Amino acid sequence: MDTKLTLKLNQKIIEKAKEYASNKKMSLSRIVEAYLQSLTSEDDTPEFEISPFVKSIATGTEIPTDLDYKKEYSDFLIKKYK
Repeated sequence: MDTKLTLKLNQKIIEKAKEYASNKKMSLSRIVEAYLQSLTSEDDTPEFEISPFVKSIATGTEIPTDLDYKKEYSDFLIKKYK
């Protein structure tokens, strides 16, 4: 049974992902589903090859629930433009 999922992503990422999906003649939903399946599957053989772009989405980093991302981003920008 398919269930609808709503995601909030960076607009540029969405555009690149849609272009990638179009080039592969697949729906973006199918690509996301296959990617999530590859993350959660105990079988190491994916249904199809996951591109480096799609693999780059996963960081494997746990994010604390109390993270103040606005402050972190602000600190990052201050360091970047010093």
